[in-house]
Amino acid sequence: MEVILMEKVVNLGQLGDIVKVKEGYARNFLIPQGKAKRATENNRKEFEARRAELEKQQQEALSTAHARAEKLAGLLVQVAQKAGVDGRLFGSVTNLDIVEALKAQGFEATKAEVRLPNGPLKTVGDHPVTLALHGDVSADIMVSVLGES
Repeated sequence: MEVILMEKVVNLGQLGDIVKVKEGYARNFLIPQGKAKRATENNRKEFEARRAELEKQQQEALSTAHARAEKLAGLLVQVAQKAGVDGRLFGSVTNLDIVEALKAQGFEATKAEVRLPNGPLKTVGDHPVTLALHGDVSADIMVSVLGES
């Protein structure tokens, strides 16, 4: 299925690109999220008419993400969890726990923005975590997991 991208999609294309994707990906993710529209003649004409407006929205989103990244860069977030004597947690620290800790410090983030490449954190100590704020912008923070007995 061919779709017109209404915003930049990582590993797929830029705003306005007409790309060929699988039916399910388009129908279940791209189109419902507003990231793409079917590449029909009417949609192509409508896109060209709105192109400047959409590019302006993309620039605003990018500048907002850069501002958020500057605030978050190098931030230390502390999360307390029950742990055993060997430093391993009873359970784990997930991206939801990190989002709640960020909210407690006055920063806004969503679960989908938190990237834990090795899965949930399961040991006491400092762990680097990346927040993907935009397709082009990410911020690195440090999550300090503290053990409770």
